[in-house]
Amino acid sequence: MTEQRLSVGDQAPDFALPDADGKTVALADYQDRSLVVYFYPAASTPGCTKEACDFRDSLAPLNEAGFDVVGISPDKPEKLAAFRDAEGLTFPLLSDQDKSVMTAWGAFGEKTNYGKVVQGVIRSTFVVRPDGTIGSALYNVKATGHVDRLRKELGV
Repeated sequence: MTEQRLSVGDQAPDFALPDADGKTVALADYQDRSLVVYFYPAASTPGCTKEACDFRDSLAPLNEAGFDVVGISPDKPEKLAAFRDAEGLTFPLLSDQDKSVMTAWGAFGEKTNYGKVVQGVIRSTFVVRPDGTIGSALYNVKATGHVDRLRKELGV
């Protein structure tokens, strides 16, 4: 089964998901701003922690350049809250437990893990332009180093 993939210029699929505190955060909340949306497999795992901390450490320059950041995983809000608090994360972490948003964005489906094809979260990062279209769609990114590459691509 081939999953739907987003391309530059596509309309970003809408979402409204609970954050670590159970408050609903929606794509519409970021209207007229650029938004970096990244999907990751699991809070508090080594790669996801490195990636989240890279976004945390890059948040001020991204925000100054007009980019907000949200992270989305299948974790429950309680696990996201523990992850946020343990790592001092200062951007919203959203819970997509049924993986419907991940699926709509092409960030859930077949992937290769240690040589086996499995169903899972495809580590992906997107830039949503202020008009709601996709400005960048990066699939199968590495946890380490991709925030730096994204910043270079965005000129931040």
